[in-house]
Amino acid sequence: GHSHSPASHPYPHAPRVSPSHHCCLAVHLATMQGPGHNAIRVMATLTRSSSVTSRILPAARRPTPWAHTSRAFSDFSGVDSFAHGNSVRDIHSTAVQQNAPAPHQQDDEPKRVALRLHREESEASKQPPAVGNRTEANTRTLEDSFGRFHDYLRISLTEKCNLRCKYCMPEEGVPLSPSDTMLTTPEIVRLASFFVGEGVTKIRLTGGEPTVRRDILELMAEFGALKKQGLERIGITTNGITLHKQLHRLLEGGLDGINMSLDTLHEKKFLFITRRNGFKHAQKSLQMAQEAKDDPLSGLRTLKINCVVMRGLNEEEVADFVALTEHSSIDVRFIEYMPFDGNQWKDSKFVSYAEMLEGIKARFPSFERTPESDKPNDTSKAWKVPGFKGTVGFITSMSQHFCGSCNRLRITADGNIKSCLFGSEEVSLRDMLRGGASDEEVARVAHAAVWRKHFAHGGKGGMHGIAASPDRPMIRIGG
Repeated sequence: GHSHSPASHPYPHAPRVSPSHHCCLAVHLATMQGPGHNAIRVMATLTRSSSVTSRILPAARRPTPWAHTSRAFSDFSGVDSFAHGNSVRDIHSTAVQQNAPAPHQQDDEPKRVALRLHREESEASKQPPAVGNRTEANTRTLEDSFGRFHDYLRISLTEKCNLRCKYCMPEEGVPLSPSDTMLTTPEIVRLASFFVGEGVTKIRLTGGEPTVRRDILELMAEFGALKKQGLERIGITTNGITLHKQLHRLLEGGLDGINMSLDTLHEKKFLFITRRNGFKHAQKSLQMAQEAKDDPLSGLRTLKINCVVMRGLNEEEVADFVALTEHSSIDVRFIEYMPFDGNQWKDSKFVSYAEMLEGIKARFPSFERTPESDKPNDTSKAWKVPGFKGTVGFITSMSQHFCGSCNRLRITADGNIKSCLFGSEEVSLRDMLRGGASDEEVARVAHAAVWRKHFAHGGKGGMHGIAASPDRPMIRIGG
């Protein structure tokens, strides 16, 4: 908004930060079109100059970049607190009218503005956006009451896993559902076909660990056949322990996207985090997947590493993961630690998006936000080191949620539809199938379940509310 005079500025009451403060606050408006309503998406970007960074944290006195979470918004650029349509609100009701700060306050102004924006976003995210007068459930599409259409289905193939990751389950494991309650192969295929007919264009296979399912190759061929019915993408989330044995046949069956979970680049720490050996197998699978990604004839379109960042465990490796993107066209994605039953979540272990950025920029000062790489329903915020072949993303489920653009549904391994990862509401589609229900009857129940979806975080109000609410362990939800 620097090109506008005060009189002509489109939002005259928005806070001003002058160039002398080495800080620019840019507020952009984007109109989002949706069935039956228009909404305003607000995106705020805070950019900082290197001179201010050096004044706040001089390099010679800089402690380890992971030492202080209180500096969460003090030393990085590209904070897009309102990206992905997370908050829909009236600018004039939330803007703060104030004069320029006193001279002694100027150095603190960028931090103060960023923190205020973050607090406002957190408060605004608790309330869903208005969607006109639509009050009755839509019985025709996979659209919820907030106008979000769901075309992405995640299907858990099993609750079993060959690892015991600390952020997923306790060391002794979790009680699994009886085997006769698990979806059979024909039931999985029928549900997948049904949802593709309802408009789903992307399916991701999850678990547990999906590759431990004995008929994974046969299932992949069945999913591949659905591409003739409108399915566009088939992905898998895997720990890679056995992927190298099955990769080529999975690609032949139609797999075109791999998300590989890897939380450390050190073998001993891998054993500590996962409570199992397997680092060399995971590395072998990653190498094979990278080779397939570089082969245009393989059919593999995307390869991503998912890394859950936890304080005291692997936060010091974040920059090392970024370094992997220098010579490889891989997408490294850092995931904020999320609370689930049995994973001993504590906010003291939580490392925010902002703090991760701070540590990365200490090693790669040119690390930059690339919002043009964000797709409409992406869960991650895209970043990149200029000149590097690969990219980096941040899944900020806790500190800056992206619920406003959510298009994802889940089917658990025991056949329940779960409209939100953090929601407690579930409906059994398995029981309907086994009771002889028609597709029309399944559709009515599925549509009703989607319609009742909460706006954000399953209606639990954020990470502490999620932590305090009982739900399935992650392994029984499907990642």
